[in-house]
Amino acid sequence: MADRSFLDWPFFSPDHRDWAAQVEEFAGSLDIDHGDTDAACRNLVTSLGSAGLLAPTSSDDGSFDVRRLCLAREILARHDGLADFSFAMQGLGTGAITLFGTDDQKSAWLPKTRAGQAISAFALTEPNSGSDVAASQLTATPDGQGFVLNGEKTWISNGGIADVYTLFARTGEAPGARGLSAFIVTPDIAGFEVVERLDTIAPHPLARLRFTDARLPASAMLGAPGQGFKIAMSVLDVFRSTVAAAALGFARRALDEALGRVTTRKIQGVPLAELQMVQGHIASMALDIDATALLTYRAAWTRDTGAPRITREAAMAKLFATDQAQQVIDSAVQLFGGDGVRSGTTVESLYREIRALRIYEGASDVQKVIIARQVLSTFEGG
Repeated sequence: MADRSFLDWPFFSPDHRDWAAQVEEFAGSLDIDHGDTDAACRNLVTSLGSAGLLAPTSSDDGSFDVRRLCLAREILARHDGLADFSFAMQGLGTGAITLFGTDDQKSAWLPKTRAGQAISAFALTEPNSGSDVAASQLTATPDGQGFVLNGEKTWISNGGIADVYTLFARTGEAPGARGLSAFIVTPDIAGFEVVERLDTIAPHPLARLRFTDARLPASAMLGAPGQGFKIAMSVLDVFRSTVAAAALGFARRALDEALGRVTTRKIQGVPLAELQMVQGHIASMALDIDATALLTYRAAWTRDTGAPRITREAAMAKLFATDQAQQVIDSAVQLFGGDGVRSGTTVESLYREIRALRIYEGASDVQKVIIARQVLSTFEGG
């Protein structure tokens, strides 16, 4: 069983510990059929909503309890990657509505997504703009009645199964990042097309979307014209810490699996755990996990206790957590030997799951740039 002593850290209140127990009970009862990824995610969203576990993914007053989000992602990821994905996307997909939506926009969607009655998505990436959001090319042209969308989005999580998309498009108020706006889009509008479903090493619902003269009413805009980049970064500022938490969950599961292996598998008549080199692996894995947890929950606690932005803290947590989880899981695979690369084993699945986390919501190299800029901006020479 994964170490839970971290719940006694001063980052958490009794309510957080009760929340963790509730999520743990739900996750422990999961029985997910991975044969149909779309169906699995639909069922997971419904189940999470029915259990009341999607409550922290949005709020009517524009607030988030990031520690609750992180605890849920860590626990769900430790049990199953698709469960974590389904939970996370309900928050990421509606984060802009929570933070910037009007009362009408919130009432139209947030009760549904919290109840698991609607699936949400966050449509930011394009074929020629990933980390460089300012290079987005999909246009939303004012036409007097609203806006007309033309262009493509790609690598959109929940693409093809979502009921509502938060979409970012170029409205042209200024060059680059200052000329983007955010919109609420539903897949039933004319001109919306899912042109490709994308397969990855760890299957999730992903798609490339195309908009051809797709019309939106003026009421579909989130926030003010030209605020799209600010909105996108504000959402990522909240949810980037939760990516670190998911990586932490994967890493904890890998350590558990490794401990089970080295304490039962023998070599030359003694358990692997008695070998000093194996103990070195275990020590490094445990160290990386505790350091990750500290960075992750520091970021979440900082946001929850009033910091308007946690760009530096979230970037540090996301970078360290995902990179170190990759190493922890790789060590687990190594300790399993040939069984570690057998398709369908837990550590092999974790090996595939973790890789994407070092790319999405800001690749590791981009996080380094963000951290460096934040540090340089606060330096006072002399």
